[in-house]
Amino acid sequence: MGSQSPKSRRDASPDEPLTEAAQESGLHVLAPEPEQELDTIREDSPLLAATDGDGNGGDPSRRTQVVDPSQATKSVWYLTLLTLGIGGLQIAWSVELSNGSPYLLSLGLSKSLMALVWIAGPLTGTLVQPYIGILSDNCRIAWGKRKPFMVGGTIGTILSLLFLSWVKEIMGGILSVFDIQPDSDPAKTAIIIAAVIGIYVLDFAINALQAAIRAFIVDCGPAHQQEAANAMASRLIGIGNILGFIAGYVNLTKPLWFFGRTQFQILCAIACISLTITVGISCIFVHERDPRENGAAAPKNPGVFIFFIKLVKSIQRLPPQIKRVCQVQFCGWVGFFPLLFYSSSYIGEIYVQPHLEKNPHMTPKELDELYEQATRIGSFALLVNSVVSLLTNVLLPFFIAPTYDNQAAMSQPAPAYHSRRNQKRTWLDRLHIPGFTLNRAWFGSLVLFSGAMLCTLVVRSVEAATALIGIAGVTWAMTLWAPYAIISAEISRRDVLLRAQKQQAREAAELAPLQRLPSGEMTTVATGDDDEQDEAGVVMGIHNMAIAAPQILANIGSSLIFKIWQKPRGTPGDRSIAFVLAIGGLFVLASAFYVRDLDEQPSSTGSIAEDEEHAVIPSE
Repeated sequence: MGSQSPKSRRDASPDEPLTEAAQESGLHVLAPEPEQELDTIREDSPLLAATDGDGNGGDPSRRTQVVDPSQATKSVWYLTLLTLGIGGLQIAWSVELSNGSPYLLSLGLSKSLMALVWIAGPLTGTLVQPYIGILSDNCRIAWGKRKPFMVGGTIGTILSLLFLSWVKEIMGGILSVFDIQPDSDPAKTAIIIAAVIGIYVLDFAINALQAAIRAFIVDCGPAHQQEAANAMASRLIGIGNILGFIAGYVNLTKPLWFFGRTQFQILCAIACISLTITVGISCIFVHERDPRENGAAAPKNPGVFIFFIKLVKSIQRLPPQIKRVCQVQFCGWVGFFPLLFYSSSYIGEIYVQPHLEKNPHMTPKELDELYEQATRIGSFALLVNSVVSLLTNVLLPFFIAPTYDNQAAMSQPAPAYHSRRNQKRTWLDRLHIPGFTLNRAWFGSLVLFSGAMLCTLVVRSVEAATALIGIAGVTWAMTLWAPYAIISAEISRRDVLLRAQKQQAREAAELAPLQRLPSGEMTTVATGDDDEQDEAGVVMGIHNMAIAAPQILANIGSSLIFKIWQKPRGTPGDRSIAFVLAIGGLFVLASAFYVRDLDEQPSSTGSIAEDEEHAVIPSE
């Protein structure tokens, strides 16, 4: 906005309480722009003076704008600091995912019980994230709604990782007090039970931390930069994934002996350090709004029964756009689950086929050596998948035309938004492919994934199978970006509008309980409290339910298919994993058709157009 003298500001808005109330809440009242400028900007930004009864812009000299400074455009460094914590969390998650199964097997856990252990992730994700979302939405601590749960989730994850990696030593010390030998069967059983409990507690803490970080990104990122913020988050997830894989393949027992005696103990120590640093940086350098400005929280946190009732109501009132994204995720994750857990085994089965056909009577030792080599080759395919995913996260956003970041940022200064829209295009902007939007890129990646998984039925070479797993990395990159960008943009815009409405209601209440319309009628000021709206925490939790619940179904379905078609270890001709991957590809193809129904405009735009006049306060 152009500079104005204090005198001109007082002339435009003579009621001093308006400015004081706005400043106390972090919102500012801007003096009106000239009528010509308002007419020009009205085409781009909905948060401007509503038209009067004649369809004109009204008297600009008698209107002011409520502007939220948190919606100012942020730098790339800010977005990096904002999303850094999720990169550290991914390192911890990759350590559990890539090394958890061998570690539990080394403790003596049978393969038949492994499915009951790994169902902990989706099970806790289905229940924990929505509950943590509700708790954080109701939190009213001065240093933020999300930071207390980020800190608590980080501490819980660190303690769980350390306990899990040292469970044999910890339980051995406890049992020695009761004169129970560590090598005895009761001791081994106790160690396995403790390790399984540790896995469940770890997944609980990871899901709590992820829920807080995702809501933190929505709350602290500007509404018009949610697409960019989630693209940055997906890049950091890719980097964390690759770092976790590389650390798992390098022998760290000699150079980092001071972190532990085993490889798993050292990896858990590295994960704890990286998680502490990344989450700490985000909490220290990113300012979160004081949640006490949002008003009083719920009288008390809900019990289990009340929680499920509130959850059902929240699901029913989800905006249509978010509901469609959840439908996409529910179908898609039935197909993504087999890729995450069985892709390395799929590569390994292809590798061992010619060896088993050539020598069907291998000794147990020869079989162990053969399958150990197959595991390494399968792990290389996962590394290829991670590299492709990271490259997609880094490069693809430069070619996608901004979809949700190109929308008007509500409660953003209109001239600032106008100048951002009309600023000179950079050479990076020229890379955008016209018509290649985020939704279309997501749709194409899902179709690509479906085709790759169906091809697993006919592929017979390790190289071709590795290429298929690598191609799936493109879809995985979009899955880490597109749904979160769409949902975050939707939540952020609603949140900004709601805060603007509450602010104008407080300011108008200081002037008079009633205001006179141009027609002479009297009306009360709308506050926006009649329609309850869920905040970022519970909405992101519901979205995670749409991700976690189908994993439970996929786990059960995969187990049934393996029970029917899987051949004994060392028997050639086992194609059960390829069959599971192909069925998953069909579910992902079904999810692609839900993407076609997504709008590339925020679904709340209609309500914004109706309510926007309440975000501009008439001056008397």
